[in-house]
Amino acid sequence: MTVHPLPHAPGEGEQHLEPLMHEEARTRVRHVTGVEPQGTFDHDKIAAAVRMLFEAIGEDPDRPGIADTPARVAREYDEIFAGLLVDPVDVLSVTFEEAYDEIVMMRDIPFHSMCEHHLVPFTGRAHVAYLPNESGQVTGLSKLARVVDVCAKRPGLQERMTTMIADALEEALAPRGVMVVVEARHLCMEMRGIRKPGAETVTSTVRGVFRKDPATRSEALTLLRGRT
Repeated sequence: MTVHPLPHAPGEGEQHLEPLMHEEARTRVRHVTGVEPQGTFDHDKIAAAVRMLFEAIGEDPDRPGIADTPARVAREYDEIFAGLLVDPVDVLSVTFEEAYDEIVMMRDIPFHSMCEHHLVPFTGRAHVAYLPNESGQVTGLSKLARVVDVCAKRPGLQERMTTMIADALEEALAPRGVMVVVEARHLCMEMRGIRKPGAETVTSTVRGVFRKDPATRSEALTLLRGRT
């Protein structure tokens, strides 16, 4: 993704500020993803859109309480949509030759994402497991949590997020098996529409040995449930 042009020709002071603003934006993305972003968002367009939204609902966008909200939202989007600016596979670029041939699982990874249908949050936990490749390569444990974050930080659907996490693990690690289970509550169902607070949606993606071998799949599900 490339940097979007400003909607007007910057003045002399703005010319000095623009590189600094873009670097601050990139720093926010790096902080939440752990990798170098491929670009930045167009903060001017985001701020203008938020201002128009206030006008559309009858709010005064210049009143003291919300005058700075458009700029705040633009900066906020660097964090909550940071996944659009990085490739999830890049998060898993570090591997270690450990000759490990058993299941690696991280349970209860918290995440927050935005439903692309209503732009309100869905939030929950992800459980990620893989069976290392034939050479026993593993990735850092923090990377499993990071890849969940990166896949969550974009407008999307829970089903797509679940598949995206599995795709990244397969591409980066070439494991013998992958299992991803995501449990989440959706505010688009709790705040509006059907209004069912507390309802939880569960999605899963199961590939490789976990899909083909019932015993290995059963072992992974037992670990996921926290029983030995």
